[in-house]
Amino acid sequence: MSEAKAPFGARPHHRLKGLTPCALLLATAAAPALAEGLAGQVGTGQSDFGGVGLMQTPTARMAPEGTMSVSWSRTQPYRRYNVFFQPTEWFEGGFRYVEVENRLFGESIAGQRAYLDKGFDMKLRLLQETRYWPQLAVGFRDVGGTTLFGAEYLAASKRWHDLDFTLGLGWGYLGNHSDVSTPFGWIDARFDERPLRAGGDQGGEFALDALFRGPMALFGGVEWQTPWQPLVLQLELEGNDYANEPRDNDQVRDSRLNLGARLALTENLELQAGWQRGNTAMAGVSYHIDLAGLRQVKNDPPPMPLDAPPRESWAEVADELERNAGMRVTSIRQEGRDLRVTAEPVTFRHLTQSEGRAGRILHTQAGPEVETFRFRWEERGMALREDVHDRAAFVAAARSTEAEMPHRHGIYAHARLEPGSDQRGEALHIADPRRFQWNLGPRLDQNFGGPDGYLYRLMAALGAEYRTDANGWLSGQLTATLLDNLDNYEYIAESRLPRVRTFIGDYLSESSVGIENLQYTRTAHLGGSWYAMGYGGLLEMMFAGTGGELLYRPFDSPIAFGADLNWVRQRDFNQGFGLRDYDTWTGHLSAYVETGIEDVLAKVSVGRYLAGDVGGTLDLSREFDSGVRIGAWGTWTDAGDDFGEGGFDKGLYLSMPLDAFFTRSSRDRAAIAWQPLTRDGGAMLGRRYSLYELTKERRLEGYWEAYPRTWD
Repeated sequence: MSEAKAPFGARPHHRLKGLTPCALLLATAAAPALAEGLAGQVGTGQSDFGGVGLMQTPTARMAPEGTMSVSWSRTQPYRRYNVFFQPTEWFEGGFRYVEVENRLFGESIAGQRAYLDKGFDMKLRLLQETRYWPQLAVGFRDVGGTTLFGAEYLAASKRWHDLDFTLGLGWGYLGNHSDVSTPFGWIDARFDERPLRAGGDQGGEFALDALFRGPMALFGGVEWQTPWQPLVLQLELEGNDYANEPRDNDQVRDSRLNLGARLALTENLELQAGWQRGNTAMAGVSYHIDLAGLRQVKNDPPPMPLDAPPRESWAEVADELERNAGMRVTSIRQEGRDLRVTAEPVTFRHLTQSEGRAGRILHTQAGPEVETFRFRWEERGMALREDVHDRAAFVAAARSTEAEMPHRHGIYAHARLEPGSDQRGEALHIADPRRFQWNLGPRLDQNFGGPDGYLYRLMAALGAEYRTDANGWLSGQLTATLLDNLDNYEYIAESRLPRVRTFIGDYLSESSVGIENLQYTRTAHLGGSWYAMGYGGLLEMMFAGTGGELLYRPFDSPIAFGADLNWVRQRDFNQGFGLRDYDTWTGHLSAYVETGIEDVLAKVSVGRYLAGDVGGTLDLSREFDSGVRIGAWGTWTDAGDDFGEGGFDKGLYLSMPLDAFFTRSSRDRAAIAWQPLTRDGGAMLGRRYSLYELTKERRLEGYWEAYPRTWD
């Protein structure tokens, strides 16, 4: 049974809030190395703060598109844990935790844990390097967080043989040395002074009034690729004087010059060391993962030969279509010269691969009068599209020699799916839609970055589903705790809103066995481009209720529109069938737009959230050819400052196809998300299913690009 922990548009507010770098490394343990490797190459290393840079300062360089870099560094009194992504050639973004070893969260927090700051960074390339011009970038550090380490910068980098030079101008934390006056003061005297930061307890909004304000400082440096290939040496000029450190934590600085080295242990794993401030040692480690190139050699059953003997019955053909072509057959019908298979895709990510394998199977079985194979794709009983193959052209292409790339055969797709059109013709096989399936596996829930330190819960998760008919199913998930440290959970954030999410620790620790989800769901194709879904039951860990969703998604269109409306009531902490007193209506109007810019998908939702606050959410994501999707969201509502670290909710997520990690093909996905804080404002209902996800095969994008997979 396919279950995505956090499909696009369904962020796991209540499951995975803080993500450790260790968890990310485990999640991508099977990832391949980058084609040419980044470790030990000039201009590719991660700075102490994360992101491509030297040590304390950034450069204008970017990692290869699709790279994820996980790093850790320590320069007393700071430990930095960084995760950075390169979703496009020209944009770098990521987040970090900064542990301040000599400052505490607060006297009231048990255990006296070190203060932990969270922040987002972004960098945009303005100009690509040429023979005569340097690469130029603008960047923002610790933007949208507490801004304790907030900074803006312009950086230019130029390569010369084995040397990579960088020169930059920094504001804020990068400009505290104040050796350059800001030119923007000529425009307005306000640019001469930088507003004071909020001290770490609040803040978090995009501090637009502070950007590029206050004194500036020069920073820069050079990296040298030594004759010994694994070793890169660094010399850096800092722009920070350490006399204005956050939380009254000023440090002694004996020199602006820092010395460092990076040593590659493997193609993408490297150690870092340095001497900073003229008196302090630095150590670090970083690892790079090629998300865009994630792949695994497959050990799937080979495609059936064109001259294979026919099966004894069409029921056996349906079984072979599921086993070999990854198509769960609903029906097989013949209407004159057309042979139509109605099915759901269950194995291969690309429908071309399923259709190519299915065409071979059907060719061995169909009579000579059949001239066309029609594959009518559906999902949960909803008709999505029909792909049509000319039989003779398909067979001719399949018989092409290995030395000759199989030529494109007669094929087209359409969405003229009138109700009842799949019932025409002679029924050769009709499958029973009733079906039961289950799975059992481990799951790790974790919370990192709060006053209670690292919290985890290792569980066994039992999932089950029973299909009542083609359009309806009962699904659920039961979890049992195997190991946890939730006894350390004590901190409950303050909130002026109904506590729709901040009781997260109570839900995690109240019971060792709980029902996370138990609901009945029905779908319908209303005709044309309209789809609907209704559901009711225990919808997520914290809420039960009922609701519905409506989606308008034209065939092969980059735009879709949806609406959902739900009545929910808060569940008891023990995750049984009991309910608490709080209930509410929540729902959103949503627009999905494929922007055409670097394959970026934008989802904009406006509506009412669980705590009764009203506002909107912007979700931007990009999916690579590997199937990996990187995304980020921000939510703004009328809840104001309730978020604690800003007037908006925000986070990052990573959705990965399991197909990239295993030798057998799969359409299943796993998701991981990072949310700096769990607050009650801007909280969406964690709906298990999304019509946009269920109807993704309405879009032909990538179908023709994946044509070569027809013969895999």
